Amino acid sequence: MRFTSYASGLATAALLGTSLLAYPSHAADPASPPAAAPAADKEKPTDPASVVATVNGEKITLADVQEAAGSIPPQMRQLPPNVIIPMLVNQLIDQKAILIAAHKDGLDKKPETQKLMTSAADTALQNAWLSQSVMPHLTDAELTKYYEENYANKAPEKEVHARHILLKTEAEALDVIKKLKAGADFGKLAAELSTDKGSAQQNGGDLGWFKKGDMIPAFADAAFSMKKGDISTTPVKSQYGYHVIQVLDTRTDPVPSMDSVRDKIRQALIQKYVREAVDKAASHVKIVRFDPTTGKQLPETPAAATGAEAPAKK
Repeated sequence: MRFTSYASGLATAALLGTSLLAYPSHAADPASPPAAAPAADKEKPTDPASVVATVNGEKITLADVQEAAGSIPPQMRQLPPNVIIPMLVNQLIDQKAILIAAHKDGLDKKPETQKLMTSAADTALQNAWLSQSVMPHLTDAELTKYYEENYANKAPEKEVHARHILLKTEAEALDVIKKLKAGADFGKLAAELSTDKGSAQQNGGDLGWFKKGDMIPAFADAAFSMKKGDISTTPVKSQYGYHVIQVLDTRTDPVPSMDSVRDKIRQALIQKYVREAVDKAASHVKIVRFDPTTGKQLPETPAAATGAEAPAKK
């Protein structure tokens, strides 16, 4: 479901709506200055029902323009209304003309088109319900509460910058440790021998900065017990094989400001309340699953979540 982009569109429309409604609907060519507004226009915002164009007699109103503002990309939001409004009006005129042509050609009667139209209508209805269920929770008070619980009241976390060489066997890992003690270059050995090809080929096994909870327990326990410059004296075993770790640096991650994590918090709350809303909807319907191969009804148990882990990070 594309709830995030839908909610973003709502936010954009809300931000631009006021300026659009306050601007006279008779703006003309964006390259030329707007005509002087009548005194009445200066005293009060233009009526959203004001007609800005017609196409075969079908009206396009300033309210339609305000709604279309939700699709404006961020870089265009800085443009003045006398530039934005005519652009949106032209866009709406084009859309009306296309719809009229499509109906004239009978495309709305074709099964494949009707299927797409039904899908689009279903998506719009789903987004509307999710918005109704989720948006009331996205208040400043809710964001602040989340920040205090998950950021402000937590002690600063230690972070480690490390690299590793992942081997299949303990004997191979011991041999790598022996070579490192003899002065071998860690990055070159990683590129040559590590089975974690992602980190090895790109940057000599460098995993960047990470918190303890970012890594699998065996790896994290070893890395966070080491000091800057340390290299594993014994291989670290995990479900992926045997790691030889070098800690490049350590630091304490400061508590972030509310402003710096506001968007992250908002997304976390959206995910939380969308999940709750979907679970609530599912709890009020009867769900029956069938095996696609045999057609037999499956037992009423929730589907198991699956996912693959990266070699080092969880």
